[in-house]
Amino acid sequence: MLNYPNIDPVIFSIGPAKVHWYGLMYIIGFAAVWFLGQMRAKMSWSPIKPESIEDLVTYGALGVILGGRIGYILFYNISDFLSNPLILLKIWQGGMSFHGGMLGVFVAMWFFSKKNQCSMLQLTDIIAPLAPIGLGAGRIGNFINSELWGHTSEVPWAMIFPNGGPLARHPSQLYEAFLEGMVLFILLWLYSKKLRPVGAITGLAMFFYGCFRFIVEFYRMPDAQLGYLALDWVTMGQILSLPMIIIGAALFYYSNKTMNIKLTPHNS
Repeated sequence: MLNYPNIDPVIFSIGPAKVHWYGLMYIIGFAAVWFLGQMRAKMSWSPIKPESIEDLVTYGALGVILGGRIGYILFYNISDFLSNPLILLKIWQGGMSFHGGMLGVFVAMWFFSKKNQCSMLQLTDIIAPLAPIGLGAGRIGNFINSELWGHTSEVPWAMIFPNGGPLARHPSQLYEAFLEGMVLFILLWLYSKKLRPVGAITGLAMFFYGCFRFIVEFYRMPDAQLGYLALDWVTMGQILSLPMIIIGAALFYYSNKTMNIKLTPHNS
């Protein structure tokens, strides 16, 4: 068994204002998209110029935050919302959904694509290889917050979390940080180094994230207010990830087999 590091979730305070590690992880994720997005926007096939990345990140950040919050309420806490709709605004109480955030980003990229006269998939192909950095950082934030821990276990790397009871548990946040963060980033970054059909990178990202999340859910405790939804092992995370796997695989296959590469270079 390993000792849980028990890091203070608050980095520092200035009067009543507190800076949390979890919030810093969001900043790291958005900064990574901005920095690496500049590099990808310089490629000849990019539908936007590097100076447009700042606006793209702004749209994406709004999609992540609004979609993540709305998704959490609808997918994981709908009963409380129906009794008190104002909880939708109480972001400081916690509660964000990756799947909701992903849908929010797709909506944001759709609006941004209309503004820049390109396809939504061209934009998501640019940011998809960069998103795992934020995903991995976010899971590290969950670990520091001692939340979303796993089932009790006797594996040598199990930990006793401060609010997880007296028994050692799987550090499932670290499993997700590794798979959804590091492994997914490497896969997508290497695949996207070459010119690919429009939508292929997005499809691959959806497929692998869905697979990784589906697997880790076997080790992660379900949300307390929901529990298991079927068969004593099916979780909401798995139900939401299954369409990602199917749609991602279909998009990847369709992009490589039947879609024409419609690119509008701005460099020569």
